[in-house]
Amino acid sequence: MTAVESFQHGVVNDPDRGYVIHELPTVDPDRRITGRDKPRADAGAKVTGRAIYGTDLARAGMLHAKVLRSPHAHARIVSIDAAAARRVPGVKAVLTRAEAVGLQPYGTMVKDQPTVAMDTVRYVGDIVAAVAAVDERTALEALDFIDVQYEILPAVFDVDDALAEGAPVIHPEPPLGVVPGYGDGASAVLRPRDNVPYEFRYRTGDPAAWQRCDHIFTDTFYFSRMNHMHLEPFVTVAEASDDEIEVWTSTQSPFNLRKELSRIFSLPENRIRVHVPLLGGGFGAKNGPKADPVAIRLSQLCGGRPVRFAMTTEEVFLTVSQHAAKLVVRSGVTSDGTFVARESLVLLNGGAYAEHSPPVAEKAGYRMPGAYRWDHIDSVCQVVTTNTVPAGAMRGFGGTQATWASERQVDLIAERLGLDPYALRVRNFKALGEEFVPGESGIDSDLDEGLRVVADAIGYHQRSPADSTGPLRRGMGVAVGVKDGGGINKPAMARVKVTSKGDVILNCALTEMGQGGHSAMCQLVADILHTRTERVTYARIDTDNTPFDQGTNASSGVAVMGQAVRNAAETLRRQVLEWSGDQFGFDPARAELDDWTVRGDGGDPHPLFPRIMEIFGNTGFEFSADGFYKARNDHRAPLEAPCVFWEIGWAAAEVEVDVETGCVKVLQLAVSGDAGKVISKIGCRGQDEGAAIFGLAQALFEEMRYEDGELLNAEALLYRVPLAEDIPERFTSITQEQGHGAGPFGAKGMGEGGMLPVAPAIAQAIADATGAQLTELPMTPERVYRAIRRSGEPQ
Repeated sequence: MTAVESFQHGVVNDPDRGYVIHELPTVDPDRRITGRDKPRADAGAKVTGRAIYGTDLARAGMLHAKVLRSPHAHARIVSIDAAAARRVPGVKAVLTRAEAVGLQPYGTMVKDQPTVAMDTVRYVGDIVAAVAAVDERTALEALDFIDVQYEILPAVFDVDDALAEGAPVIHPEPPLGVVPGYGDGASAVLRPRDNVPYEFRYRTGDPAAWQRCDHIFTDTFYFSRMNHMHLEPFVTVAEASDDEIEVWTSTQSPFNLRKELSRIFSLPENRIRVHVPLLGGGFGAKNGPKADPVAIRLSQLCGGRPVRFAMTTEEVFLTVSQHAAKLVVRSGVTSDGTFVARESLVLLNGGAYAEHSPPVAEKAGYRMPGAYRWDHIDSVCQVVTTNTVPAGAMRGFGGTQATWASERQVDLIAERLGLDPYALRVRNFKALGEEFVPGESGIDSDLDEGLRVVADAIGYHQRSPADSTGPLRRGMGVAVGVKDGGGINKPAMARVKVTSKGDVILNCALTEMGQGGHSAMCQLVADILHTRTERVTYARIDTDNTPFDQGTNASSGVAVMGQAVRNAAETLRRQVLEWSGDQFGFDPARAELDDWTVRGDGGDPHPLFPRIMEIFGNTGFEFSADGFYKARNDHRAPLEAPCVFWEIGWAAAEVEVDVETGCVKVLQLAVSGDAGKVISKIGCRGQDEGAAIFGLAQALFEEMRYEDGELLNAEALLYRVPLAEDIPERFTSITQEQGHGAGPFGAKGMGEGGMLPVAPAIAQAIADATGAQLTELPMTPERVYRAIRRSGEPQ
């Protein structure tokens, strides 16, 4: 049995490697539910159209909202006249800055975004006014009657222009902000200069390390801006008065949203209730307020009548995006390729408002060392404000930007030193268990093994030298991406209840947005309680009744919420067995549950339902238990608490490049992630493959294109995403089970790692084929063609 096969079968016990697979305790392997391909709990409802999403919700007497957006990138609002709009039949309320007085601005760590523009619009698409009417057609008609007079102001659209001397200051008054506590080596500062609302820095090791370097290389890389392209738009239905708010909304983080709404509307959190239906995709975009403040304020203006604000796909483009970035990386190495020192400056284009940019800056800066060992690290990441769409959380959360620059420079260093890119990586990889940086948790995957898996999958080591004749050239590349997973200092709570008949209700705030999280959690509970998955139901999320969670993000579902769910289920199991021991006279420590029958150490079955009804009467009883999980705090850890787990993705690619046109065809793509221990087998595969396609999109296709501040491709028909025909014919995903995760039974989170290495692997494959080294995304035919010409390819 090979190492990979043993990983996949969960039987590794290798003292030389120093790790052991965590086997699922107390579960008969023949009856195990976790780790198998099981139908998803929501599959039937989704494929038949019975599933209810936010866009499907309707309330009695519901009104519909539409918003007026700024046509200018930067302008002062001279006046707004909405009188004619208010007179349109069917219009029930109009929201302008006059009706927004007293509402507080919002944002994750820097509070600078208003519900509607007050004095200034800061990007094309900024919300200026909103209308609630009996239907969307009437609301749209009323928008045409709102007269807004603007005074155009100078604008800046990229990070260099925004940081240039004399650049217009987009937020003249410093907004309210907060810097969280950091541990050793990490620090941050608010507004170190104009148009920079947040700067993060991480430094460790002795700068004298630079003196030991035989070579020092400085390179600049550019990362493109992507739209999340979730199929369901931002949508909220709100019923609100001045004293109470209730919303049904498409959000990944209901409790964070409740907290932010409490601040915006100056209401106690116990007067705000957030319901979360199924989400039609999120990918990070559905964190924080989106459609919510407008819908809530309009409902208040309508006397509490429900208001639905569902954005169009085009409006989603104008609401939030991924960060474009400029990354300058300086690395020092010895002649044999040993890495010594790295410093970097990451400039994130944060758009007009801070949104989730500060925590993304933390992660982008912190992850710049990559998978490698360095004696000295000095990383700075600045959020730069521009007159473009606000940028926020997106799958990979700063890791995509950092991995692109880090891995690309590794390939450039290999070329300059005449070394094999694969061997250079292996020489400098951190070992299993080695701290990522001082005070941080250890790397919990074998990096060498993972890279070998994907390289073997495409035949990387058997590749032939590039054919320099003819227009079509082939090449191969590999890359690895590393990101800390599980969130920063993240708590999670869960509750499990069992009825008299043994029907199980799981109650926690992990949102279902297509990743299969609800099914995985139900499988976990079913295994622990030794019952069938169809007997476990996931309760609807409602902040009044659902236990607290920080949010469904950072791939935290299995590793963080999964531990809270496991703790709740195991506590409940103990309760049931202890109660049963008292009732039937056996030792609960030697008993087990079997589908709501308990067996003592003698093996005799004792059905629980008759005894429960006998003891508690005709109303029966519910057993209930709560679970909690949080990583410990440790000031030695740079980001408040040690990383819960390391989400690692490996990729290998083979491409065919037409040197006459720059067209790139991906012939093979192999990706792999380490699940630690699989909970839902098909779910893990889906997460890795979905992430890989995101990476393919970033590599070759997706880019939000601006011209003079206007987004040119802000609609689905103009925005190029991968099509079925773009998927490589040989597309392989390999789920490893190395077993070292902090989640249940050694599980780790998945869903983001597979995105990180794809673009740099394809870039190196292009370089292997043509000699052209790409430093900007996406690698369009035009950019590839120009890079080939710069590399000296014959005309």
